[in-house]
Amino acid sequence: MSVKENDAGLWVRRFHQWDAAPARVVCLPHAGGSASYFLPVSKTLAGKAEVLAIQYPGRQDRRHEKAFTSVPALADALADVLAPWLDRPFVLFGHSMGASVGFEVARRLEAAGSVPVALFPSGRVAPSRARDERVHLQDDAALIRAVKELSGTDSQIFADEELLRMVLPALRTDYTAAETYRWEPGPPLATPVHAHIGDRDPKVSVDEARDWEKHTTGGFSLTVHSGGHFYLDQHAAKVIQAIADVLPV
Repeated sequence: MSVKENDAGLWVRRFHQWDAAPARVVCLPHAGGSASYFLPVSKTLAGKAEVLAIQYPGRQDRRHEKAFTSVPALADALADVLAPWLDRPFVLFGHSMGASVGFEVARRLEAAGSVPVALFPSGRVAPSRARDERVHLQDDAALIRAVKELSGTDSQIFADEELLRMVLPALRTDYTAAETYRWEPGPPLATPVHAHIGDRDPKVSVDEARDWEKHTTGGFSLTVHSGGHFYLDQHAAKVIQAIADVLPV
């Protein structure tokens, strides 16, 4: 990937720009998601930390760029993109696929000497607990059905054929990345890990989430909220407060 393609202006969205922020929170979207999903997080944390919402290639204003079909490759690119932003304490938050991306980014940043204040994986099995999922191999109708069942995308998109054509390629590549991701054994993180899930999430059980503890020596917690895969929509305030609680005063 070229330096031009790694332009931070493409990847990093700062909805509440704060150059003097004492800390930063890097937010990594779910499959098919975009940086704009984290606008409420940025608004809530304004005055405490600057939120860097990540926009993956292949969606919205980056829809003409080639999307990643590999979590490690995406993490490689992001570690490079984020390097200039790590001059102060930072937290990584990722939902669903974004949790796997966040874990792999944390591994790369730690290896380069930058240890996050915390990693918040949300709605995702621990890296060592991969499931055999093959939605990415199915036709468009099955892919749409799977996303609808998780209630992760605005239903209006599925009613608009033009919007649907724009969204489907990113959904498929993201599902490919998420479902083919396999953890490569290595040293555990030094970063504390605080996992959050919904108690009715079909994509992750409490047992599968609890195994995130095996991937860190820096401390671990698991918070189970009521709700499904997108429990965040109902419990955003609690999760944002959990992030705020680990930020430097």
